Amino acid sequence: MINRRRTLGGLLAATAALPSPRLARAQAFPNRPLRLIAPYPPGGGIDSVARLLAAPMSDMLGQGVVVENRAGAGGSIGAAAAAQAPADGHTILLDALGHVINPLLIRDLSFDYLRAFAPVSLVVTQPIIVVGSPGLAIRSLQELLGRLRQPSQDLSYGSSGNGTGPHIAAESLLRQGGGRATHVPYRGAVPALQDVMAGNLAFAVVTAGSTVALAREGRVVPLAVLSPERMASLPDVPTATEGALPGFVFQEWNGLFAPAGTSAGAITLLHQAARHAVSQASTRERLAAMGAVPLGSTPAAFADFLTAQREIIARTVAAAGITAG
Repeated sequence: MINRRRTLGGLLAATAALPSPRLARAQAFPNRPLRLIAPYPPGGGIDSVARLLAAPMSDMLGQGVVVENRAGAGGSIGAAAAAQAPADGHTILLDALGHVINPLLIRDLSFDYLRAFAPVSLVVTQPIIVVGSPGLAIRSLQELLGRLRQPSQDLSYGSSGNGTGPHIAAESLLRQGGGRATHVPYRGAVPALQDVMAGNLAFAVVTAGSTVALAREGRVVPLAVLSPERMASLPDVPTATEGALPGFVFQEWNGLFAPAGTSAGAITLLHQAARHAVSQASTRERLAAMGAVPLGSTPAAFADFLTAQREIIARTVAAAGITAG
């Protein structure tokens, strides 16, 4: 269980003042378009955030920012591509909790997550949501957990991949709630949600941004969000702490990374561009619709956050008995 109130405290206060976009364009870096790798498929939460960042970052940096989806292996395929890119600032990675989970679960990685990247900015936090199949006849997290506690039940749930934030959240939820379900990993939230809608899965645990429209249309049944507060875009959906699991909070996050060895000047400009992007009213409005909370922390604050995350996630994975299989 992860309490973001403590681990995110002070990040907003740790952001730097921004120069004007005109000043940013006067810098030697960047001198060509940037590649922003999103290590998950199109349509999911991290892809949506990447595409919201691209245009305002491009405006500030004076170069195009092109989103490239490199999905697979819990985000490690896209991360590997970013780790192997030249450390000149023109390739950046928007990653999620998998960034600290993968080293705990995946053997024989071709790179070291800790040493391969320089933190740029913690961009947003994203709520994780539990959604059920319309045909399941379950309308609350309490009802779902009650069903999952029955020895005769053999229900399956989907996530965006083995070892992703939503997978860790689901296993933590089941452990605390005393339930049991079979995990079916997918390459992103969208195919998992498709199988929930089709009735092939009982429920899914995914980032909320990929589910808002589906929930409003009644194509999935939103059971609970795992964030500290309800989402403004789905105000009738309770949090897990409201009766089902008091005190249970687990949120996804998205942060920008550059290959290790990228110059301090390039890191600073990339942070400023990210902070500029999440400060735009239009970006904040669209993030709010997804339930995402914009942050834009400094590189130093993000590095401290990652240190805390590595400790917390290691304990969570060990306690839940999660393996790479």
